[in-house]
Amino acid sequence: MDKFKIKALGDIIHMKVKNAAIAVENLEESAKFYTETLGMDEIRRFSPRPGLTIAFFRGEGESTIELIEGEETDKKGLFLVGMEVEDMDAEVAHLKAKGVELTRGPFGAPGGPRIAFLDGPDGVEIELIEHK
Repeated sequence: MDKFKIKALGDIIHMKVKNAAIAVENLEESAKFYTETLGMDEIRRFSPRPGLTIAFFRGEGESTIELIEGEETDKKGLFLVGMEVEDMDAEVAHLKAKGVELTRGPFGAPGGPRIAFLDGPDGVEIELIEHK
């Protein structure tokens, strides 16, 4: 299992790469590339509201690529990397001690993961995901 290791306050924080989100112009064309060209499986597709469609693709391993087409995606390309964490509260405390402010969260829905967001370098948003 590959893990990113971030040095913080003398401790090692373990974050596992969970997913990467890519805003696309045409979901059908992009889906065809990821399935037919790269051999990935489309594992889920849904529209949380009109004008926004999200599809998840998986190759080998657990990590996924999330393709997003719709009104909220004003820029195209990689814009989010999801990192799975074991203890959200501990991770957030470590990050805040290093001067990192969350942009949203942590929050969660019943039965779903807890998530939080922060700005990474180069305009890529980092999503922290805690499954319990």
